[in-house]
Amino acid sequence: MANLEKSEAKWVALLRVVLGWLLFYAGITKVLNPDWTAQGYLMGAKTFVGLYQWLASPGMIGLVNFVNEWGLTLIGVSLILGIGVRLSSLLGATIMILYYLPVLEFPYVAHGFLVDEHIIYAAALMLLGALRAGRYYGLENWCSGLPICSKYPKLRKLLG
Repeated sequence: MANLEKSEAKWVALLRVVLGWLLFYAGITKVLNPDWTAQGYLMGAKTFVGLYQWLASPGMIGLVNFVNEWGLTLIGVSLILGIGVRLSSLLGATIMILYYLPVLEFPYVAHGFLVDEHIIYAAALMLLGALRAGRYYGLENWCSGLPICSKYPKLRKLLG
């Protein structure tokens, strides 16, 4: 893939940072709120009810809350700094699809017809990963020069 023009790279970097901030804020507010839990959202699932009720069960909800809180926070940090964007984009898109499915009453979702904000976020995250957005005004170029990335090229590819 060819490198982006400087003006295009700035827009890609801006999208990466603002989406990163959105996810970071969503995550850190959950981390800082000791009363927050995903249980109500999961129990209200309209699709894949059994799966989401299992995720909301007493044996799973602690792990689900932890992954949700810290996943969003760390994905946000990754996007803001522009490091590990390919991996964080994939994980972030997965989380967005997991948020989308419980509110889906095919073909309607809470805010539209087939498409809601979760699908848009997932698509934007996948675009950032495909464009290797961390290489534009991010830390991925620096990271790719580290000895660990040279020693493990698969790791370098996954991270950016």
